[in-house]
Amino acid sequence: MSPFEEEIATLIIQTLNLKITPSDIQPLDPLFGEGLGLDSIDALELALVISQKYGYKLRSDDPDNTRIFSSLRSLSEAIERNRTK
Repeated sequence: MSPFEEEIATLIIQTLNLKITPSDIQPLDPLFGEGLGLDSIDALELALVISQKYGYKLRSDDPDNTRIFSSLRSLSEAIERNRTK
């Protein structure tokens, strides 16, 4: 896990009040469904915090959302590419 992936894992845990540690989130494991079991409300909460912290606005109608939110690694890479803060 890269340092930035660990930062995003920590952000996910804090935002959603999960009872796990960053090392419990494997970079390529799914965030939704079988993985962490996140849902659409969790995605909305994360999108808001990501926008506030990194300036990257994730839109609900973005066709790439499934790919972006597929794993910790894909989410971290998308934030790194698009962040303004």
